[in-house]
Amino acid sequence: MDRRVRASQKRQRLMAAAARVLHEQGVERTTLADIAQEADVPVGNVYYYFKTKDELVRAALGEHTAHLDELTARLDRLPDPRDRLKALVEAWVEQREVAARYGCPTGTLAAELGKRTDGSLDAEAGAVIRRLLDWVARQFREMRLSGANHGDGADEPNGADEPYDPYDPDDLAVTLVSGYQGMSLLANALRDPDVMTREGARLAGWLDSLR
Repeated sequence: MDRRVRASQKRQRLMAAAARVLHEQGVERTTLADIAQEADVPVGNVYYYFKTKDELVRAALGEHTAHLDELTARLDRLPDPRDRLKALVEAWVEQREVAARYGCPTGTLAAELGKRTDGSLDAEAGAVIRRLLDWVARQFREMRLSGANHGDGADEPNGADEPYDPYDPDDLAVTLVSGYQGMSLLANALRDPDVMTREGARLAGWLDSLR
């Protein structure tokens, strides 16, 4: 096998291992040796491809982005945007055992990175979540929901006398992704994967109710 091919494959193994180990152990508890062991490569090879742990964290975020892109590309084959969103919820629920044990891969990493005093990498973790939000919002736009509420201000947010659209695609995207993050957090805190099952069914019902 060509040396460049072997090197590429080894780097990919390290990236995948970094994503798994950082999800399971967190950034602070994980060492480069942990990732080398998971990838089944000598620890010295890790330093050849990644000089610091932060570089491996960045690589793990790249893996999360790639997995998200693979998932959304698969969902985009469905003709109906509502079905795409419901299939997204189903994909989340399918990961309930992992979520109950370790939480959401990207969400837990973003939360941990956000607590670091150096402020590094947290924006990159947020960018992965923003990528998901943008894809979800596109599905809601394609659904072309109606029902804007133009009240007299009494029912508007903060009492503002401005037109308020309860079906704003970006707001709906935040609602859906917040639901996922919340049920992942609770499933993890309670070590109860059924939380994901129950709340996933609620999210699917909510999607069906939107007109």
